[in-house]
Amino acid sequence: MNGHPVLKGSQGPVVLASASPVRHDLLRDAGVPLLRDPASIDEAEVKAALRGENASAAQAAETLAEMKARQVARRHPGALVIGADQILECEGTWFDKPSGLDEAARHLKTLGGRGHALWTAVCVLRDGVRLWHHNAVAKLEIRPLGDGFIAAYLEAAGESVLSSVGGYRLEGLGAQLFSRIEGDYFTVLGLPLLPLLDFLRGHEVIPR
Repeated sequence: MNGHPVLKGSQGPVVLASASPVRHDLLRDAGVPLLRDPASIDEAEVKAALRGENASAAQAAETLAEMKARQVARRHPGALVIGADQILECEGTWFDKPSGLDEAARHLKTLGGRGHALWTAVCVLRDGVRLWHHNAVAKLEIRPLGDGFIAAYLEAAGESVLSSVGGYRLEGLGAQLFSRIEGDYFTVLGLPLLPLLDFLRGHEVIPR
């Protein structure tokens, strides 16, 4: 698989109900046999409803992860389907993926000098039955950022930041944004990978 070996288990591929290239690459590079079939969920509408019900960011991430997996599982009978979601919360405000680089710059300016949390959830379903889920949180602090640095960072990073909540990526130059990071690296990237791999080993998708 183009330099990414798969460790053969006794089960077939799992299905990732996400369009995220980062989540896909994390699983592929870890040797998981994988199909990708993104869910189509109106996340803004779901989040607005959940906020109206006073749901926490963690509850919202878990709800969205399960909704994505449940929708895609209908198209893949018998398959293990992985749904995942991540919400950035800063001082009670939830941040979505920026719609463009201008909005990404505004997000970074707002987050600069403040701490925020990344609430990440992953859920696995088969035939409509939730078999497993896991919630994780990482806490990060972005240093105060000047407009010149933000512009230079976004010019270098390009539109890849538009696939990430908050308008940043930890990889590469993104490391320069932070003064503190507390939590699992994979959780920051949007997928609690180690517990998910443990679950997949238990279901013989990858060998023990």
